[in-house]
Amino acid sequence: MKRRALVAGNWKMNGSRDSNASLVHDIVFEIKRFPDIDVLVCPPAPYLDATGRQLEGSAIQLGGQNLSEQEKPGAFTGEIHGGMLRDVGCAYVIVGHSERRALYGESDRLVADKFAAALTSGLIPILCIGETLQEREQGQTEAVLARQMKAVLDSSGIQAFKQAVVAYEPVWAIGTGKTATPEQAQDAHAFIRGQLAAADAKIANSTRILYGGSVKAENAESLFNCPDVDGGLIGGASLKAGEFVAICAAAQARSK
Repeated sequence: MKRRALVAGNWKMNGSRDSNASLVHDIVFEIKRFPDIDVLVCPPAPYLDATGRQLEGSAIQLGGQNLSEQEKPGAFTGEIHGGMLRDVGCAYVIVGHSERRALYGESDRLVADKFAAALTSGLIPILCIGETLQEREQGQTEAVLARQMKAVLDSSGIQAFKQAVVAYEPVWAIGTGKTATPEQAQDAHAFIRGQLAAADAKIANSTRILYGGSVKAENAESLFNCPDVDGGLIGGASLKAGEFVAICAAAQARSK
């Protein structure tokens, strides 16, 4: 099955009104050349509304970087309910990014709850999973990926992945300049798809699995050519219009 590639830009805690407007302007103009892929940007929460308005009429979709696990709005200062993300035009939300897990102590259980909350709010969760350098060196990559996937499968079930995306993040390759080789990426993606296939082969075959470890213009093509890599979750490179567009071009080439 040919899965439609997705390129998602995670701006993290970067940007300003002026720089965001310039970036979106340049991306929107160029993305018209890539009709066979899906493109998504995830700005910081304060800029979601303005970015969403600028994206109106374009093919680029809007996503949040995080959401609360709470099912209903209420007295949760500083949190963002999934319905609020929908209200400002988000279609997707990132769940369980490695920085949320490592820096803010998000457990597998909490990530599973956020995944469920995203679905309840009508959002497509991008579930991030991945191993640290220490875990890889100790041969624990598959055990870590299986554990992180199991938490969500046990909570939401395999049917939930009809409306979800998975992003493999080798934590050791995020912001370090290191990148998994295409072979390493493919092995991890194939393992993740196998975890889904153990529950439902058809859903596993249709679920998009993105690579999220320092994707750049120069390595995007080789990564996206892997049979189980269906696009990328892009960090720093998504803040540079030319770089992001080049990555999208690599995804478009894959679709041919």
